[in-house]
Amino acid sequence: METGLAEFARNALLISGALFPIVNPLGNAPIFLTLTRGFTSDMRTVLARKIALNGFVLLVASILIGTNILAFFGISLPVVQVGGGMVVIATAWSLLNRKDELDGRQASKHSASASDLSRRAFYPLTLPLTVGPGSISVAITLGANRPSGSEPHWSYLTAAILGAAFVAITIYLSYRFAESLARVFGDTAMNVVIRLSSFILLCIGVQIGWNGVSALLRSVLVRP
Repeated sequence: METGLAEFARNALLISGALFPIVNPLGNAPIFLTLTRGFTSDMRTVLARKIALNGFVLLVASILIGTNILAFFGISLPVVQVGGGMVVIATAWSLLNRKDELDGRQASKHSASASDLSRRAFYPLTLPLTVGPGSISVAITLGANRPSGSEPHWSYLTAAILGAAFVAITIYLSYRFAESLARVFGDTAMNVVIRLSSFILLCIGVQIGWNGVSALLRSVLVRP
């Protein structure tokens, strides 16, 4: 019993510890504010909840069946990294070229339907901003290293759900209170943080793409 509990705790900590730094919801909060310029606080709360739920589903699916999905379509993980890195680079580049105004006084508030919020919550706010190709790659790798065998590993399944749930909760809290954080720091400081976060996101996209390109090049060069 103690061995099973220790294995469960180890797996849960491993999954949450590996996913949280690369998802980085705190660092993405300023970018979330930029992409929701003109949205009301209530709309941002709804978006934060939807993004957290979408992120949870993506992470759990990537851990449990990510390798099977890639195998079904004949897609390798490096290809996912290259394609996803390009999407992240494009998103970060558009953020870097935005005007230096935060959404507070300069942007007019507008309304959006529930379907519009759901669509925007998934792309680009969940994918690729929050749970991007880097997070998916890590989640798939974690799933590929899970215990093998014919019997279902309920301990690992529960640990995966718990670890992904922890990350989803941090996503919700970070985005839910991002506007309050912006009011504390002020527009000037937040614009600086947004530029830095966008540049870091651009670098992350380049790194993800390069990881995929390097793996593809190694696979070609080592062939007899």
